[in-house]
Amino acid sequence: MRFYLTTHKRHWVRLTNKPLFLKSEHFAVARTLPKALGPYAVDSGGFTELQRHGTWTRTPAQYVKDLRRIWEHVGPYDWAAPQDWMCEDLIIHGGQAGPLTFHGTGLSVAEHQRRTVNNFLDLRSLAPDLRIIPVLQGRTVAEYEHCRRLYVDAGVDLEAEPTVGLGSVCRLQSTREGAAIVTAMAAHGLKLHGFGFKTLGIVKVGHLLASADSAAWSYHARRRPPLPGHTHKNCANCIDYAVAWRDRVVASIPEVGAPA
Repeated sequence: MRFYLTTHKRHWVRLTNKPLFLKSEHFAVARTLPKALGPYAVDSGGFTELQRHGTWTRTPAQYVKDLRRIWEHVGPYDWAAPQDWMCEDLIIHGGQAGPLTFHGTGLSVAEHQRRTVNNFLDLRSLAPDLRIIPVLQGRTVAEYEHCRRLYVDAGVDLEAEPTVGLGSVCRLQSTREGAAIVTAMAAHGLKLHGFGFKTLGIVKVGHLLASADSAAWSYHARRRPPLPGHTHKNCANCIDYAVAWRDRVVASIPEVGAPA
């Protein structure tokens, strides 16, 4: 399984050959872009967009323009997420979670799924060369199955896709329902990427995923003293800590088949 470290530090792409996962906007705002040393994938930033605005503020054409600049200057990425619509309750209904205020979309799960599939079709039409992946959204096994069928009905052969994202599972991953969702989608022969996985979720279902990403290393580091010889308060933004944490997590995954 390929395990990506999620980070907002775009310059890390020139410091390590470990797989990294970065938001497109962290590249889009930069005047100059670093050349990538190793593999990386691009997040569309959908969670933040929908959390803050309850809709997408960038058009598909704008997103494609950003992706093409990243591809040409940072180097070819493994894949990029679409402008999908997550289905967590807070995203749909709005509310407060710690310091974060969620605007809420006010839409149904079915509408989120429809928009997710339509956006993928739009992006694939605009830029078939930019490795934009389809993403499955839902909250229950039945809803994910419905989303899968929407792609099939639109003529998308998910089994033939090199990567299929599995969205809205980050808060379910270590639960019985979360494991059932991953198991059900993997049973279709899909090469799944799990967004926002934590250690327990990786250990539990990592063997069913082709890849996953996680920012849990930063949360982990924030609550611990810095590494020996490090002068910062903690290692929440430290590449040395992130790489060491990733190596430990990868070693804990049972039956790892694909290269890390």
